[in-house]
Amino acid sequence: MSLDGIVSKAIVKELNNTILGGRIDKVYQPEKDELLLNIYNKGNNYKLIISSNSNNPRIHLTDKSKINPSNPPMFCMLLRKHIAGGIILNIEQFHMDRILFIDISSIDELGLPSEKRLVVEIMGKHSNIVLIEKEDSKIIDSIKRVSRDISRVRQILPGLEYQYPPLQNKKDPLCLNEKDFYTLMDKSKPNTYVYKFFYTNYMGLSPLISKEICYVSNIDIDRPIISLSMNEKEILLNTFISMMEKVQKEEYTPVLVYDQIKPGYKAFHALDLSQFGNYKKEYSNSISNVLDKFYLTNDTMERLKQKSHSIKKSIETKLERSLNKLSKQKEELLKSKDREKYKIYGDLISANIYKIEKGAKDVSLENFYSENMDTITIPLNPKYSAAENAQRYYKKYSKLKNAHTLLLKEIPKTEEEIEYLENVLNSIDNCTEIIELEEIKDELIKEGYLKPYKNNKNKKKKIPKSKPHHYISSDGFHIYVGKNNRQNEYLTLRMANKDDMWLHAQKIPGSHVIIRKSKEFISDTALEEGALLAAYYSKAKYSTNVAVDYTEKKNVKKPKNAKTGMVIYENFNTIIVTPEYEKIKNLKKVED
Repeated sequence: MSLDGIVSKAIVKELNNTILGGRIDKVYQPEKDELLLNIYNKGNNYKLIISSNSNNPRIHLTDKSKINPSNPPMFCMLLRKHIAGGIILNIEQFHMDRILFIDISSIDELGLPSEKRLVVEIMGKHSNIVLIEKEDSKIIDSIKRVSRDISRVRQILPGLEYQYPPLQNKKDPLCLNEKDFYTLMDKSKPNTYVYKFFYTNYMGLSPLISKEICYVSNIDIDRPIISLSMNEKEILLNTFISMMEKVQKEEYTPVLVYDQIKPGYKAFHALDLSQFGNYKKEYSNSISNVLDKFYLTNDTMERLKQKSHSIKKSIETKLERSLNKLSKQKEELLKSKDREKYKIYGDLISANIYKIEKGAKDVSLENFYSENMDTITIPLNPKYSAAENAQRYYKKYSKLKNAHTLLLKEIPKTEEEIEYLENVLNSIDNCTEIIELEEIKDELIKEGYLKPYKNNKNKKKKIPKSKPHHYISSDGFHIYVGKNNRQNEYLTLRMANKDDMWLHAQKIPGSHVIIRKSKEFISDTALEEGALLAAYYSKAKYSTNVAVDYTEKKNVKKPKNAKTGMVIYENFNTIIVTPEYEKIKNLKKVED
């Protein structure tokens, strides 16, 4: 991961410059593995996020807020008791490891001054947040309790003495020694890749920064150590020393690397990164700002993925059933179109009963319904008499006739359900916030696709309504994009004026898009950019030449008893666009 010991050191510097000496006003736990501390210091309010999430552990300042559970978790309540109102006395790093200490002075229940230490362990799946007594390192509690069943090496439980994670015999890169460097190289396995040598032997180095050392030294990262010449080893050492001198002097250059293939950020670091060549880079004077931008997308999407998994799986199962149902219905409809022949069979048998021998398997009769009086062979069941065979054919005809009438009504309902479920899946993919997923979940409960909450007491508190995407076109028109069915319905049926432009990807699941008509006309530029958004936020996101229909909002209606977000429209035109993220990214987005 990018958050290594060097980034941790940069974080400590920034936190010492901002929140050291500050008072902890509020303690929140918005996620089971995440804390948010509100800190007041020197006239400024700060938010410190501390996460022990297995995929995105981190600590940094943030300007974002999260919705908190109605009932604070136990660890949150414990922290409020011990550190709320406390003063931050010290912030430091454990050697060059990804472990940070925050020492807090507060008043205990007896009114006496007490010093606690909050230990933040950023160690992948082993990440944790532990509150201990500063004086004797006794564990008060942790956000993740680690029992002997989980780890025989190191337990994290209330009452135990806190044990620091083992250093794994790695060297401190800030105490870099030329002799040690060459000795470690000689002791390494001959086939060890060069970049692996650095992070396996030196504390606080990530694979990312190890590759950077190789890149700056102009040496392939996957070269085996045995293939290096003495000159190449010297170049690597000098690059390593130069980089560590920047860390020693705290000369950081916080940077974000933008991923042009998969929209989002590819990497970050406290030091500049040269290895990404032509990738776009964003620089900042704050490492917290870099981390906040990187994890805002990555962590949110990871949590959305986890929370939406069961919902998505349930909807996909129902969609598969509906698709199978539609296939069978269409097959039955096709069969029902041949129903007239069974009536003819019955009529011909009834008219020729005297000619049909008992026990016959078939009979050839003149078809008086045919202009040429063609002979037709009719299958018979030898178990039944001619009259009974005729009645069986009449019954089959009647059944198929009724089925045909019923199927003509049921098939559109099944197709509507499929369209709705596909829209729900598209909405889940378009979610950018947890509250949007909660809205989808509530909608599915209302529509009967998910079971309601077992106990109203366990139902989450009412959350604020989510907001649609809000863009401004290159020539100043406001464009709104719904992220889920509820937002789509609100945009189209409540927010939009009758002469606003409404857009939707043609015949595929997607978002409703509204272009505000702020002038006497809507420009071609705004129309094209609105179509790009409609195509991008649809199932055809990765396709080319996507057809997007557009019409004035007054031509859009919701049918009676239709599901949330389902509409019909008329008097429309169509524009063909190819959705490209670069074009979408360049549009001005308004954070309402």
